[in-house]
Amino acid sequence: MAKSTEAQKPPNTKKNKKKGATLDTFYGAKIQNTEQIEDNIQENAPKPSKGNGNSPQTYEEFESEMTKKMEAFWEEKLEIMQKKFTHLQNRYDETEKENQALKARIRQLEDNDHVKEQELVKQSQNTKKLEENIKYLTDKVIDLENRGRRDNLRIIGLPEKPEINTKLDMVIQDIIKENCPEILEQGGNTATDRAHRTPSTLNPQKTTPRNVIAKFQSYQTKEKILQEARKRQFRYKGMPIRVTQDLASSTLNDRKAWNMIFRKARELGLQPRISYPAKLTIYFQGKVWAFNKIEDFQLFAKKRPELCGKFDTENQRARNT
Repeated sequence: MAKSTEAQKPPNTKKNKKKGATLDTFYGAKIQNTEQIEDNIQENAPKPSKGNGNSPQTYEEFESEMTKKMEAFWEEKLEIMQKKFTHLQNRYDETEKENQALKARIRQLEDNDHVKEQELVKQSQNTKKLEENIKYLTDKVIDLENRGRRDNLRIIGLPEKPEINTKLDMVIQDIIKENCPEILEQGGNTATDRAHRTPSTLNPQKTTPRNVIAKFQSYQTKEKILQEARKRQFRYKGMPIRVTQDLASSTLNDRKAWNMIFRKARELGLQPRISYPAKLTIYFQGKVWAFNKIEDFQLFAKKRPELCGKFDTENQRARNT
């Protein structure tokens, strides 16, 4: 009879009760859920028996002790979580401060860039003014140098011989007698203050003779000689020479830039002339046209069918080379 009674005992639902799922607490700490904790309390609680004299008061004490352990456990976990949260809060505050500092730095850099841009604009304006002033002063110096040479003539092609170099003053008088004796007949002052070769040192690699610079005492006489030299070819003892106005080297280079156009204009009968300082003038369709720059002349020639294609300096240079 006892065996049948034991067989009919209901299964222990506490053992078969499904355990609750665990909770993933902050930073991976795993805590049993409430149902599992209650099951552990009931399983570990002392069961009253007939012989040992256990009372309900003993179970209550055990339950109170387990409650205190649970409270201590949760307080410990809460303290850990509180420390973690405080640490994160501090990190967040530090990150926020760094972020604000970076924003302030960016604003400062942007302001500095704006200031530098303004300074760069001012420097560009100052540089432009300086360049304009330099160009003005350079042109002024060149003009003063040219005016200081207004009494000079440059003789090109005079042979480089010792008997000529030692008697340049006398050679110049012979050139005047041979090419424009009317100046002497009119009683003009053909005396020169000085005459010399330029440059002062002879370059052995240069086969052409050095130019001769002659400074006349009379500006009017110098002009008369120059006018005669423009009309015809001058000669010295039968050898051809050329007489031109003495000018600064930069002005001479500007004039040389017109050489190809000048020769072509002469072939076309345009009566070209180079006026001071380096201006080209031509006679075309009953008018006198003046040009300060080669680009201006080329644009002018392109618009005239009679001149278009005849002054292509680039093609001419290519053919010459």
